[in-house]
Amino acid sequence: MRGSLWHLGQSVTRRLAQADKKAVARRFFASEADLKKTVLYDFHVANGGKMVPFAGWSMPIQYKDSIMDSTVNCRQNGGLFDVSHMCGLSLKGKDCVPFLEKLVIADVAGLAPGTGTLTVFTNEKGGAIDDSVITKVKDDHLYLVVNAGCRDKDLAHIEQHMKAFKSKGGDVSWHIHDERSLLALQGPLAAPVLQHLTKDDLSKLYFGEFRILDINGATCFLTRTGYTGEDGFEISVPSENGLDLAKAILEKSEGKVRLTGLGARDSLRLEAGLCLYGNDMEQHITPVEAGLTWAIGKRRRVEGGFLGAEVILKQLEEGPSIRRVGFTSSGPPPRSHSEVQDEKGNNIGEITSGGFSPCLKKNIAMGYVKSGLHKAGTKAKILVRGKAYDGVVTKMPFVPTKYYKPS
Repeated sequence: MRGSLWHLGQSVTRRLAQADKKAVARRFFASEADLKKTVLYDFHVANGGKMVPFAGWSMPIQYKDSIMDSTVNCRQNGGLFDVSHMCGLSLKGKDCVPFLEKLVIADVAGLAPGTGTLTVFTNEKGGAIDDSVITKVKDDHLYLVVNAGCRDKDLAHIEQHMKAFKSKGGDVSWHIHDERSLLALQGPLAAPVLQHLTKDDLSKLYFGEFRILDINGATCFLTRTGYTGEDGFEISVPSENGLDLAKAILEKSEGKVRLTGLGARDSLRLEAGLCLYGNDMEQHITPVEAGLTWAIGKRRRVEGGFLGAEVILKQLEEGPSIRRVGFTSSGPPPRSHSEVQDEKGNNIGEITSGGFSPCLKKNIAMGYVKSGLHKAGTKAKILVRGKAYDGVVTKMPFVPTKYYKPS
């Protein structure tokens, strides 16, 4: 999805507030009939969700509260997100680990059962096809979630390589979890609220860990992860139990955890310094350039064995020519594709995501600049609607992360 969801949310809100609401609704929601709907669609609408097209789905950009309030509430209390548009899949078979290692940069073999990591699917040039959270359920079962907007190309890519791998005798099969829905519960109240709905002790489940367990009477895949920088969970639930689970979570929180839309999800992930595929990562950007060197397993740095490894290992040795960095700036918030210049007016890069931070009450952005100009404190000019404003390279995350890790 090009451009910022935050900006889309702001423009939807502004335009709906203006006179001709019917014409605006037609323009934004014209293709409603063609869009896929999650099992919570009617629940979103009943709760004031403003539905917008996103990656072929009709999704809530926000509810009755503003994106600003919703973002702050997630960090202070909690937010419940319907992320069922994302694609969960399982790879099974005794060779599923070596198979996946041909496609991603992670040391999948080195993961302990019940743990996971963020990884990147790469192409032959080392560019990012997609980012994904992968989990080793057991040595012969991997569970992964890929982005909604990349679903078709990701599945085609995996399938093409799986056919070749199986033709050489490899034992791997897959199942796409279209029978399940995905909810993300994020924020300081996530664990205490979810604990009411399961007998398993969540204090023993740390960031990046995975369990299959009973939540609210349904068998769920639970990963302690998220896309906000807060502690929280992603819960894969059988679709027939999705609505009941969402209602139970909101009820147990006594109104403090709120339904939260894609607009706040975008500002939360930007504050946490996390990439949005299609903005901050694309086919021509490598994991090294994107600042995800930490996600390349140590063994993989030596052995390679994934698509584009030659390019990536060379960048690890020599350094990349561009790097992803954070910015703070004055003036109007920078947008995707805003030009970044040095103080003399020379082009040094571009913004890939930007907006006004609801929690910090200032402009934040991320983008790519030439190596050497990526150090925190480097001054820059950021062009917004043709006018240059002061910016400075800033360490990310902008808001400190609160992941639940062993003390």
